[in-house]
Amino acid sequence: MGRFHAHPDGTWHTHEHEHGEHEQGDHGHEARDVGDHTGYETGRERVAVLETILAENDRTAERNRADFASAGVTTVNLMSSPGAGKTTLLKRTITTLGETLRIGVLEGDIATSLDADQLEGLGAPVSLVNTSAGFGGECHLDATMVRSGLTRLPLDELDLLVIENVGNLVCPAEFDVGQHVRAMVFSVTEGEEKPLKYPVMFHAVDVVVVNKIDLLPHLDFDVEALQANIRAVNPTARTIHLSATTGDGVDEWCDWLIETQKAH
Repeated sequence: MGRFHAHPDGTWHTHEHEHGEHEQGDHGHEARDVGDHTGYETGRERVAVLETILAENDRTAERNRADFASAGVTTVNLMSSPGAGKTTLLKRTITTLGETLRIGVLEGDIATSLDADQLEGLGAPVSLVNTSAGFGGECHLDATMVRSGLTRLPLDELDLLVIENVGNLVCPAEFDVGQHVRAMVFSVTEGEEKPLKYPVMFHAVDVVVVNKIDLLPHLDFDVEALQANIRAVNPTARTIHLSATTGDGVDEWCDWLIETQKAH
């Protein structure tokens, strides 16, 4: 069927096009084959199917949200590209806030329990969801996958649930999983242009955690350019600079989590 995503204006875009000469349709979001209207109709059918899939996802997300509300737990959808430092930050978070908030983790990964294993024994219950196990090896968590993992968590005993999404800079932002807020971890090793190249992710989040600042002396990285690019895509997103490895700046992230939990 091909990849797809929702634009900030609510329109849909598919990444798989028909062969032949192409021309953009309204708003540039739907491609058609100039010489063959079959491609145009097929594109419409794809969008209709995708809208149905997303509508079902949103219904399940609302069920998740209702369960979170009933349990009194605040949920953060934590996203990033692979290797940005989500798991390392989660380890710091659990050990820092363990006596302040009752934290649980729903760990999403395509395969293996490597990240979930790192979180074991820190005092937070962890539920692992492998998308390769019955979900087609998807590069993101959707609401149904999250719901499958909730049965293994004591929601009534938690204040904060962190959903560590699959490492990917595009797909996870497209799916509502029932979270209250979205956060992303961004490593300074990724380059300051990424908000412009991957606007869907940066536009979707409430906070951008700029990680690995301990590496800045060794990199040709323009912090001010990154800030400007984030503002261009998402003027309201909060930015937190930290190093999950050294702990520098982690208190600001933890304060944000406490504020978020109190607000919800």
